Amino acid sequence: GSVLILEKHAIPGGLNSYYYRKGFLLETGLHAMTNYAGPKEKRAPLNRLFRQLKLSRKKFITHEQVASLIRFPGPVTLRFSNDFSLLRDEIASKFPHEYGGFEKLLRFMEGFDALSPRKWMSARQVLGEYLHDPLLIDMLLLPLMVYGNSEEHDMDFSQFVIMFQAVFQEGFFRPDGTIKDFLDMLIEQFQSFGGKIRYNCNVTSVVKEGNKVSAVTLLTGETIGCDAIISTIGVPGTSQLLCDFQDEKYSGKMSFVESIYILPKEAQKDVVNDYTIIFYSDNVTLHYRRPSSSVDTSWGVICFPENFQGLPSSDHFQVRVTHAANYDLWKQASAEQYRQMKEKWSLESKEVTSKIIGNYQQNIVYEDSFTPVTIQKFTGKEQGAVYGSPHKIKDGKTAYENLFIAGTDQGFLGIVGSMLSGVSMVNQHVLREN
Repeated sequence: GSVLILEKHAIPGGLNSYYYRKGFLLETGLHAMTNYAGPKEKRAPLNRLFRQLKLSRKKFITHEQVASLIRFPGPVTLRFSNDFSLLRDEIASKFPHEYGGFEKLLRFMEGFDALSPRKWMSARQVLGEYLHDPLLIDMLLLPLMVYGNSEEHDMDFSQFVIMFQAVFQEGFFRPDGTIKDFLDMLIEQFQSFGGKIRYNCNVTSVVKEGNKVSAVTLLTGETIGCDAIISTIGVPGTSQLLCDFQDEKYSGKMSFVESIYILPKEAQKDVVNDYTIIFYSDNVTLHYRRPSSSVDTSWGVICFPENFQGLPSSDHFQVRVTHAANYDLWKQASAEQYRQMKEKWSLESKEVTSKIIGNYQQNIVYEDSFTPVTIQKFTGKEQGAVYGSPHKIKDGKTAYENLFIAGTDQGFLGIVGSMLSGVSMVNQHVLREN
């Protein structure tokens, strides 16, 4: 059968894409890919994905993170890298009274099948059975939540296990080159198998016939018939195209603002740069939620996209900063208010993060930022909810026999996860049917 990808934007990638400003190629999602695995680790998600897509893992050059840091007041810090023993040692030295419980938690997670459909379980509650220091629990939750949790305050334990493996046990890496190079490689492989992709294709509705779907209609009025549809625009977006009742429980609340700062190479020595990513909270208690103000700078992520082992050096150095944001406040703002809000929180963000990494403000050559409204505009994610719906549909099935959900709302996150999600939905539902 023939496969057609309909892409609303002019370029591929969705949340993980790129754009050009002032001669710089700026990446929208790729701070770091999770699920690092060396070429020999056959069962690792990354290598499974490459086998499924018939791509050469040997030719795919990767750069592992230097190390990352979780930083809470005190400052209490935990370092971690792609060598899991570093995190173990850090917990043993900073939280000696919790080390036995942490090892028991690891053993429990080893026997836990996170991918099988099961009822929602509170990650905080399960962690509380093994760990008794709320600070350690929050420190472990912060990177995992900010890398893929669509819920406020807590997360599903299955999701916690998946993210724990992706971030702490496998770790961060970057492919050689930019996200554009990575996307080009994928599109080329897809087209070599006869797949087609159309850009600037805005799907406005899905044609239903009983309990099946039979076609999509584009903004231009064109109708394209189909045997099956895999939707990667989430449950709310898919419901809208079907003109079906939209259940509020599928609306995600977590969205973010992000700034990209470009500095001259020599400014690198003036900032803390022994890390790839710094996850910080200025409060002893983590408040992972949609803030009541337009942005919450009390916690966030500071990323140095150049700090990966063996990356070729460039004449610039980047700092990327991410904070939780309130979609409604950004959406309701007039053009002038929006501009003022951007200016205000950008200054506040720089002040807060300078205390952690040193003063980088005077060296900024170029800066750009995006808000929840930008995210919604370019990705179609309802309310700019980067990680989609708090209710995941693990089997990808919908009320229609030949329409399936893939990507974040199926419960897989990150670049490797969302690609594996697409592969698994095709294998389970479309190829099996044929």
